[in-house]
Order: sequence, then C-alpha cells, then structure tokens
Amino acid sequence: MRPRPFTSESYSEGDRPEAWRDVLASVGLQPTAATTTHAGHATAVRRNFQGVTLARLSAGPQSVSSRTDVVADHPLVLLPIEDGVALKTAAGYQIVAAGHLLLLPRAGDWSVSFQREMRAVVLSVASEPTYCRRATPQDGEMRVLPPGGFGSVFAQMMELAARDLEALSDVEWTALARSLADLLPTFMCQHSDTASDLGGSSASKAATLHRLCETVERCLDDPDLTPAKIAGAEGISERYLQKLFEGAGTSFTHYLRERRLQRTWADLSNPAEAHHSISEIAFRVGFNDSAHFSRAFRQRFGLSPREFRQHEAERQTASTATAGQRGWPQQALAQLRSRHVALVRKTAAPYNAHDVEIADAPRHHHLAADASRVHWGYFSHSLPPQVEIGSGDTITIETLTQHASDDPERMIKGDPGAESVFHWTRDRKNVDRRGAGPLDASIYGRGAGEGFGVHICTGPVAVKDAEPGDVLEIRILDIVPRASRNPDFKGRVFGSSVAAWWGYHYKEFLAEQNAHEAVTIYEIVDDDDAPHARALYSYRWEPQTDPFGTLHKTYDYPGIPIPPSSVRRRHDVLDGIRIPLRPHFGVIALAPREAELVDSVPPAYFGGNLDNWRLGKGSTVYLPVSVPGALLSVGDPHAAQGDGELGGTAIECSMTGTFQVILHKKNAFTNQPFADLTYPLIETEADWVLMGFSHPNYLAEFGANGQSEVYATSSLDLAMKDAFRKMRRFLMNIKGLTEDEAIALMSVAVDFGVTQVVDGNWGVHAILSKRVFDHAPQN
Repeated sequence: MRPRPFTSESYSEGDRPEAWRDVLASVGLQPTAATTTHAGHATAVRRNFQGVTLARLSAGPQSVSSRTDVVADHPLVLLPIEDGVALKTAAGYQIVAAGHLLLLPRAGDWSVSFQREMRAVVLSVASEPTYCRRATPQDGEMRVLPPGGFGSVFAQMMELAARDLEALSDVEWTALARSLADLLPTFMCQHSDTASDLGGSSASKAATLHRLCETVERCLDDPDLTPAKIAGAEGISERYLQKLFEGAGTSFTHYLRERRLQRTWADLSNPAEAHHSISEIAFRVGFNDSAHFSRAFRQRFGLSPREFRQHEAERQTASTATAGQRGWPQQALAQLRSRHVALVRKTAAPYNAHDVEIADAPRHHHLAADASRVHWGYFSHSLPPQVEIGSGDTITIETLTQHASDDPERMIKGDPGAESVFHWTRDRKNVDRRGAGPLDASIYGRGAGEGFGVHICTGPVAVKDAEPGDVLEIRILDIVPRASRNPDFKGRVFGSSVAAWWGYHYKEFLAEQNAHEAVTIYEIVDDDDAPHARALYSYRWEPQTDPFGTLHKTYDYPGIPIPPSSVRRRHDVLDGIRIPLRPHFGVIALAPREAELVDSVPPAYFGGNLDNWRLGKGSTVYLPVSVPGALLSVGDPHAAQGDGELGGTAIECSMTGTFQVILHKKNAFTNQPFADLTYPLIETEADWVLMGFSHPNYLAEFGANGQSEVYATSSLDLAMKDAFRKMRRFLMNIKGLTEDEAIALMSVAVDFGVTQVVDGNWGVHAILSKRVFDHAPQN
C-alpha cells in the first residue's frame, strides 16, 4: 500500500534495462522489444491497493506495449503529459496529443511510442476488485479521448493523485484507489468513440506508413516539405504515399499540418522553451508565416498561441510562488513575452571537434577572466567554447566571485578582468544576462536573466573527441587566490560571505520580525603556519538601486555594486576568530544535455554547483559527458566553507585554478572506479566522495518544470536516499560486494554528511576511506 519509488540511480548500467522492465510490468506494460528497453535515467512512483495501481513514470524516449501474460477486463488508462505520443495499432499509426486519455485493451495489438521523453500517468485496474463493477463488453475497443467533460475530470484526478502519491496517507490512498476503480467503468460507458482507423492496411503498409511518419518528424523544420520529398527519401512513389495516408483516414497535407501544430502546442506549454519567442517556435517546425500560423493554431485549439501559452501556464499551476523564490516560478509562462536567447557568441567559426590538431605532448593553456570569456548564472550546451584542449593537457582558468561587488573597492577596483565583468553604469552593462531567466526580466523585474542562477563561470572549455557516454577526469593541480589590484589594498586578498534570504537559517531568527540579510567581508591571510580568514567588517543589507534604476529590497540579483555610503559597516565582528582555509571551486560543470539554458544554482549529474570543500588542490572530480566536447566551466571560488553552507554562501573569493583534464572513452572503463558513472565522483588522496542530491537528474525527472520543481521538492531525506543508493551501487559494482556486505560496511565505515541545504537541489555526500580496502583481494 505504501508508495514504491524507483530511480535508475540504484542500478548499474547493465542492470537498468531489467529493473525498468519490472517497473513497466507492475502497471501491465512492457518494452516493445528487448532491443529498445530503456537504459537511461528513469524515475517512477507506484502505489497499489487491491488490484488498483497508479503510477507516475518519467524516462527517456521509448515504446511500450501491453504485457501478454496479464488477463484483465479493464483496459489500461494512460495519460501522456508534456508531450504527445504515437499510438500504433494493427491498422496503423495515430498521433495523440498530451492531455488526451488512452484506453488500451490488455490483449490489444498496440504500442505507444514516446518520441522525445516519456512522461505519463498509468492506471491499471485488475479484473474485478471486490468493490469494482465489471467492465462492459465494449471495453476491448481502443479509445483516444480528448480533454473535455468527464474525461477532463478523470484525467485531472489521475494526474493530481499521481503527483501526490508519496504524500497521501494510507486512508486517503485507499479512498482514492476505490474511487478510480469505481469511476472507470462509468467513464468508459460515457465514451464509445474508438481510435481512428487506418483503413485496414496490411502490416507492411502500416510499417511503411510508420517510416513515413518518422521521416516527416525529422523534417518538420523544412518549410518546403512536400509529399514528393518524403516519397523520394523513402523510395516510393508520391501516389503510393498519398494512398497510405488516405487509408489512414487523412492526407499528407493534413497530417503534416497537424504534427506541426502538435509540436508547437507542446513547446508553447513547456517552461524550458520560455526564452524562445512564439515566432521562433513556429519557424523551427516549418511554419514560415507568423500570421498563418496564428490563424491555424487558433482554428485548431480555440486560442491564439499567445493566449494558449498564458492559459496553459495558469492551468498547470496549482499555487502561486512568492517573490522570494530562487529559480523559475511555476507560473512564469503566464507573464512571459516573446524573447530571444542571448548567449555569449564568438565571431569565430562554430566548434568542430576535428578542426584542431593537438600535438602528442600535453600542452598548457590559459583562460583569463573578462566579460568576453564568462557566462553568468547559467550553463548551456549552445555556448561556443573559449578554447579547445586535448586529453592530458593542463589549463589555468581565472575565476571571479559573483560577490566581488559586495566591496568593489577591495575586490574589483584596479583589476581589469574584474572591472570588465562587473562594469555596470546607467548606460552600459558589460555582462547583461545574469541567470537563465528571461532577458526582459518580465517575471520579477530584477534584471536580465532574473538571477535564476548567480555564478560567474569561466569557459566553456571544449575537450577534443569528448562524446556523450565518456567520462572527464578533472584534476585540480593548484589554486591561487586573486589579490586586490587596488593600490590601497595591493597584494591583499579579500572575500565575502552573505547570510541571505535563501539560507537555511532565514526563517529561524529568534525574533521573527527581525529577519534580515548580512554581508561579512573577510581578509584571506596566507600564513605559512596556519592560513586563515579573518572578518574585517559586516553590514546588513539595505535596499539597493542598481545602475538601471531597479530597487532590490533583498539580495536577489548578482553583481549589484554596493557604494560604501549605502550601508552601515560594523567592525570588530568575529573578533579574534581565525577561520581555517579550505580553498576550492564551488562550481565545476559540464554542459547538461536537457535544456538550452540551465540555472547554475542546483547541482546535478553534470556537476555544477557542488559546493563541497573537498574539491580543493590535489583532488579530482569525475563527471559524465553529456554533449560533444564536454564543455567544461569553472567558477564560484571559495576560500572556506562548512558542510551545509547554512547561511547561503561560503567565503566567496576570486581564485585561479590550474587543472589537468583527462578524457576516458566509454570503451575503456573496465576496472575503473568510474565504470558506471552517472553522478559527480570526487577522489582525494585518502577518500572516495560520492555526491547525492534530492533529485540526481531533476531536468530529466521533472522535464519542462524541472528548474522550478527542484526548488519546491528538495529535502535532506531524498538526498540521503540518493547518497545511500549511489554508495551501495559503488560498493557492489565497483568493489564487488554483495548487497548485504555493502549495507553492513556503510553502517560502520561510510560517513554521510550534509553538503549543502541552500542550492535548490540539496546535497548529501558519502565518504569512503580508501584504507578500508587496503587488504581486500583485488578483482
């Protein structure tokens, strides 16, 4: 009766297909073929009561069909969310939009293909639960039910219940399961329309039509797509092509138009596409006239594209986020207007991994920090690389703290690189985008990018021949603090720490009405005997007006210059206290594959804002490669940080790092500690440190709403479970222990610690001492 969560992070790459098959089987599904069994990231939550099973499934592209060994009177009910699916029957194919209910007979010859991502809710009701009425004889029919009337009520009931499966009490779930099972026969009797017939085509005709549909899907962006082009690509006559579509009860022209409209429907309701204008979304699927597209969209869906984008966001949002939220609010689409992505672009030719010849001997590179070489507050697989390096090369990367503006006199003035990045006057802002939000600041009005991501990242750095599935080993050879260039403070090093509104402490002040933000400025003392930081002064945040005239009542946007006269400095803070240094980089990231612009705050499988002080000199981090070239970025330099990072930041201090980057190709992982890597793995001289997160791949788990949901749903409990699962997997698959042995060892020899509780995606790390295996037999 209790919910059964599933995550692929618990399993090795080789075990994932079978584990996912078990998940599908529990709701009466199976992969269409063994060769297509999904092996990537996947999550699921299932709950059962006396034959009623409700499941929320999230995974990559795949096709599923009915289990052949299950006999039941009631059909499966499948609700695709976020994107449509392709329904294949013995008669042919039908494109089904998101939000439509599919009633799928258990014994039917059908399959459902999720062409981009699998996000669905599935209801399985076994034959004749004691409280359920028997299904009617017509229940063997295939049905596709559009939103409206009782169908919408039933679909929303399924979707909302699936969303809260883990939060429901046993009593609540029992009542809900009974209601779903009792309503299903009534619901089915209300709808007798069957799915569209393809005119009795033979199996070979259906297969040909499927290939044609796949070709159309690949060519949607061609505004001049014609039947002749598709027919030529498939080696058939145009006349035969038209007959196949006519046999399916449609025409090529109608199908192409419908598929383009369905794709724009999905993209306009996707928060991850919010930075694209409506025209851009229309043009990239082959509409070449905005007015024609708008008319066609309104005719098909009853709303203009702009009205639909706003309506869909409001419909999907059950509650309103407060202005004090970090990251994308769920209702952002209701306020978004057309906008363009503005990434830092180079005039050089596009990156090609084969354009640059690397000498056999490792080379050294240097990447300075200035406005043309940084991206502020986001990661993107579309950013052109600043430099390409080869495996084994070393590179020195200058990084700047985003908190240098807390004391511009000490940390910016006289430093050409810092002045270039932070330059912001009434007339010019050198680095405009600061965060992954909209450039026109149409959500909160904070500034371009909205501060949905805050870190100044230097890069990206492309690695020659790196491809998805490889692993990048990043060795930190040296870390040097960046001294002040101001003649008044020349040679001295400073940093800043902010106890901010996103800190864990913020709602726990002894006097609730006294909630406030405080900035502490430190000097970094490089004492040979005991390097340390000491506080110079602090001040409470006062509302600041940035150079463009926007008032910031809280510390909600990075890089706002703080004039000394605007705050009241308090000296003699932390008097006599010396804080031991732990210099490290908070952000070491490879570009994620899922979204165009990704908030730099929540860490995930690609690294990012790890905020683990063990990433210092002499350590190594291994990261899975997701995009060609890997695209490494480094930033968020810290002088010191405690586990938890409770107040919201570390001692943020500009630093320069020297790294050696080694590429490990996927076919050379045998007997390596990173052989099964889907997460950031840290190695120090003494330990292995595995990084766990509340949501290890929130972009895949939550899809379009990922950059909002991760902030709303993170917890230490989830992060601890992820760290446990990863350590269990490491001990079993890398060290060769049984599950019982792994659990026994974790309880007595593995240290679990809170990494951070302030980065949206909360972190727990697991530390395994290498000494534990000094006398163990080698595999």
